[in-house]
Amino acid sequence: MKHYHYIFTGSGLSALMTVYKMAKSGKFKEKTILLLDENLKKTNDRTWCFWQIEKGDWERSISKKWNSALFANGDFKRNLDLQPYQYNMIRGLDFYNQVFDFILSEKNISYVNQKVTDINELENHVFVATEKETYTCDTVFNSIYNKSEVESQTKYPVLQQHFIGWFIKSEEPVFNPEQATFMDFSVEQKGNTRFMYVLPTSTTEALLEYTLFSHKLLTKEEYEQEIKLYIQKLGIQNFEIIEKEQGSIPMTCYPFMNKTTKRVLNIGTAGGWTKASTGYTFKNSDKKSTQLVAFLQKSKELREFHTKTKFWFYDLLLLNILDKHNELGARIFSSIFKKGSPALVFKFLDEETSYFEDLKVISKCPQLVFIKAIGRSLRYL
Repeated sequence: MKHYHYIFTGSGLSALMTVYKMAKSGKFKEKTILLLDENLKKTNDRTWCFWQIEKGDWERSISKKWNSALFANGDFKRNLDLQPYQYNMIRGLDFYNQVFDFILSEKNISYVNQKVTDINELENHVFVATEKETYTCDTVFNSIYNKSEVESQTKYPVLQQHFIGWFIKSEEPVFNPEQATFMDFSVEQKGNTRFMYVLPTSTTEALLEYTLFSHKLLTKEEYEQEIKLYIQKLGIQNFEIIEKEQGSIPMTCYPFMNKTTKRVLNIGTAGGWTKASTGYTFKNSDKKSTQLVAFLQKSKELREFHTKTKFWFYDLLLLNILDKHNELGARIFSSIFKKGSPALVFKFLDEETSYFEDLKVISKCPQLVFIKAIGRSLRYL
């Protein structure tokens, strides 16, 4: 039975970012690291987008950047100048290749293609079982999300950011490759928060995603019918589907940090690293993984890693509203983007704003709706 200093159960975004930064830091060369996952990460299985001002660790993996974005609903359209930010797209396979090309050249890092079946923590070490073998380690970083645990509780609202996306190539040059469509709420809402998300890479090619922030998933046919209607609205008569993708990301302020133990730390979606109010994952995981690598160099108690901030409460407010009145999503997001500064909104979503800046963003939202949500949310403090 082989022993490691660190085992990562699951090799999703958060695990790969963390291990990559551990290796880049040069501070963990004496530590043995094992990643366990049933997925080999050899396919282009997802797309991530994020905004940033300066170039970061993932420049090699970025396939497209935009300086401008469109926000729309049934009543107005606004072209958003994103400066000083850029909106970036990363395709899953490009990210996987960047990470694995580097980490697997490190002698102290191993990747094993096995499904984790059990994590058993003892006083001095942790047993990690797969379908084939058992390993031991000092510390586990777990990114395997326990869906039933979160969705079976009723105290904290749980919604989903769920979507189906088509990469298409049209015969007609209808797209503006210099502008992404950040949110288009002009699609029929049907009592939910529904929007179209468009990432054009040329005048004839784009990723179109039909996205909802709601409780229940749709049938595959419902998503795809809405994509077809949107394509028709764009004036596209002839096109081919190059790829498809599908996902569902939990949106919740459930206190994942309470599950941290002496030797097991949940990370990624399993650790609450997803931005609860939007479902955005990449930027939050990038920041959290940097914080974790710095934290590990200080040899602190794992339970000290997570801290609850004012932004947790802001996210909770929005989730409380969408939980009770899911149809209000378009109105709320439209109020923020109609006249507000796009750069300030992105800074707010990055959780980097001051209280004064918070007020400038939140004050644009429907006030009565949020006042009622504050009353409902105080019981969580």
